[in-house]
Amino acid sequence: MPAPNPTGFDINEFKAAANPRSVWAKRDPWARHEAWRYTGPFSRFNRFRNIFPGFGIATVAFAGYCAYEHFFIKDDHHHGDSHH
Repeated sequence: MPAPNPTGFDINEFKAAANPRSVWAKRDPWARHEAWRYTGPFSRFNRFRNIFPGFGIATVAFAGYCAYEHFFIKDDHHHGDSHH
């Protein structure tokens, strides 16, 4: 029989706890405290959707400005004509 470890560290318990399918992982006392990070507004979909806030509004505003400029603002420079 091996001598008892003076630190109380057991490598077999450590390996069992590190395995995500282990019994220790299922009895994680912090699991319910960590669950909020992956639900509701913090879900993967919502985090990806909100990566560029205001991008949709800015796109519509820019397209509206481009349409206004194209149809309502006269270009007095006549870039295609020769300057005599």
